[in-house]
Amino acid sequence: MHSTAKLRLFVLMLPALLWTSSCRKFEEFPPEPEIAFADFKVVLTSTGGFTGKGRLYISYRDGDGDIGLEQGDTLAPFNPGGDFYYNLIIRFSERRNGQMVELPGLNFSARIPPLIPKNQKRSIKGIIEYELDVYNPNSSYDTIQYHIRLADRALNLSNEVASPLIIRPKP
Repeated sequence: MHSTAKLRLFVLMLPALLWTSSCRKFEEFPPEPEIAFADFKVVLTSTGGFTGKGRLYISYRDGDGDIGLEQGDTLAPFNPGGDFYYNLIIRFSERRNGQMVELPGLNFSARIPPLIPKNQKRSIKGIIEYELDVYNPNSSYDTIQYHIRLADRALNLSNEVASPLIIRPKP
């Protein structure tokens, strides 16, 4: 094929390519974050056979992309000790005598950094991967569970999801 024939073919295809790319729809979500439990994996087991660390996977989507806090975001309401200092809020429970009991003294919450630059406003989705301790030397109970929520910079809270029951072998 001659170079002029290739160029003509490209020029004829260009409007079709532009038309299909301009019709591409971007996903739109509500401005409140929405999460779903994706997975939990043991990542470290000691030589004694007990579980030391696990990795939690949470899928998220957010309509305006305002998830995440910078290290310097410490003024109210993101101040230490405030309700929104942590934006990945994790509550911990363990099964005692057949009932799941929340242990509020244990803090597994975290500060997720911005997922896109703060000056951008667009729908985002993905997976948050978070490593946490699962072994508690002060507990003789072997069944645990995490309850998770996500907060955005506009202080919108996501739905709450729970991990399945996690059995941790005793040392």
